[in-house]
Amino acid sequence: MPPLVAFAMAIATRRIVLSLVVGIYAGALMMAGGNPFSALYHTWETHLWPTLADPGKLRLYSFTILMGAMVGVITVSGGMRSLINHLIPLARTRRRGQLATWVMGMIVFFDDYASAILIGNTLRPLYDRLRISRAKLAYIIDSTAAPTASLALVSTWIAVEIDYISEGLVASGLDGSTAFESFVASIPYRFYVLTSLILIPITVIMGRDLGSMQVAEAECLRQEMVDSDAEETNVDTNSRHQWILAVIPILAMLLVVIVSLVVTGQQAIASQPSSIELSGFAWLRQVLGAASSNASLQYGALVGLAVALALPLALRTMSMTLLTEGAIKGIQVILPAVAVLWAASALSRMTADRSVTGEVATQPYQFQDHRLYAADYLAGLLTENPDAASGNTSAGQSFSLSITPTVSFVIAAIVAFCTGTSYGTMGILLPMIIPLAYRMLSLEGEFSMSDPIFLATVAGVLSGAVFGDHCSPISDTTILSAQSAGCDVLTHTWTQAPYAALAGTVSIVLGTLPIGFGVSVWYLLPLQIVAMVAFTRLFGRKAIDSGATDADAVDAMVKA
Repeated sequence: MPPLVAFAMAIATRRIVLSLVVGIYAGALMMAGGNPFSALYHTWETHLWPTLADPGKLRLYSFTILMGAMVGVITVSGGMRSLINHLIPLARTRRRGQLATWVMGMIVFFDDYASAILIGNTLRPLYDRLRISRAKLAYIIDSTAAPTASLALVSTWIAVEIDYISEGLVASGLDGSTAFESFVASIPYRFYVLTSLILIPITVIMGRDLGSMQVAEAECLRQEMVDSDAEETNVDTNSRHQWILAVIPILAMLLVVIVSLVVTGQQAIASQPSSIELSGFAWLRQVLGAASSNASLQYGALVGLAVALALPLALRTMSMTLLTEGAIKGIQVILPAVAVLWAASALSRMTADRSVTGEVATQPYQFQDHRLYAADYLAGLLTENPDAASGNTSAGQSFSLSITPTVSFVIAAIVAFCTGTSYGTMGILLPMIIPLAYRMLSLEGEFSMSDPIFLATVAGVLSGAVFGDHCSPISDTTILSAQSAGCDVLTHTWTQAPYAALAGTVSIVLGTLPIGFGVSVWYLLPLQIVAMVAFTRLFGRKAIDSGATDADAVDAMVKA
């Protein structure tokens, strides 16, 4: 209920921070037995303040602020404009610009936060020049960030995903060391993750937009060309070498992030006495998975800001006063995102199951005085299966087994939507759903780790968590994608919704449901592409070319 209250109020008022705080208060009021004064106290002391003071969250806020300052500096120094001027010949059209964003999103595969913030802030001026809406930029970076990181064999996601799968296998009495094999084998069954990545080039190449994105694109085309970074400076932005003022800080940041991931990952592994000695690619995967991503991002952004400040000073192209003003403007732009992240994180924690201090419960609903246990309740609806418990192998049991991949996908999507976290959803559901799938498959006959229903069930949780995260206005990546693209969070949520809904529907109708009834995944993947192409062709509207000046055509598109 609290996330729904926040969502409804945000739609009505378009004040996302206020709406999130009201949602937190609504939850606190429920747990306080309707006492408004006690709820007001707990809203701040139990939910908002501990979230603000959390070390991991502070690093994320710090990273966001430092990134804003770095972008402000490279913008005022003229480096960003020069970089965009060099990119324009490679992305002369709206189609090329969007495809370039898609490719960049998959190149920055190691972390979804870094992908969303870096690409969004870098490409905003290019999108303004090409007259592509900020909503489209937010959609593309959001739909590549988490999906790419969740699939990559070397990323900040993989250790978390494998660890949760291992917990589920151990709870089933199976060998937890086979978790990585299950992770890899489940990749073809991650239908939503794959369809959301493929849908981007489909709609871009066809030049058609879906739902409310049509309106956003039409309104962008209606407006005269806007250059978001057209602040007057004393810098010659046509300098042949000025692009280094933007590229070198970004590369320095990426280098520090990667090195820091390796160092912190090694330290984490060394502190585990039972860690397994690995080598080569497996070692790198293990190290990055165990790394402290928030700390790495924070120090990377700090170094990037330092380099962005040092370069213009060393080249004597700008004074420290002007650079400081640019950094302050960049921070002012990013501060609303920090406020939203804070409130959204507090609301997300309220719906979870850990104490204020992060303590794990040792008995059911141990912290119900300040936690709502939304995921546990929803997971309980799935695991209470009388047929599986009784050993009945009737047609009803067979049907229940067949729809298990679909149910796991839907439950994961609901939990992720309400809590705004993919990690939390995976961590709560996988240890519950994997044993459920194991028991149900064992009742049908001999269990196999390569069983399509088992793999699709595991993949259903992993991809359903991303689906719910994409649809949730309180998700970190949703907020970061919108803010880095310079787009309102609610606008981004609404304009991305038709694409997420299409990919999610295709994932169920031509994915989890047929898999449960024995259809091969290798037949379904091509059918999913065909279905998305057909739907886009039938229901998408062709965008007006970037050079179009026919006002009547634009008006018609807006009305449509």
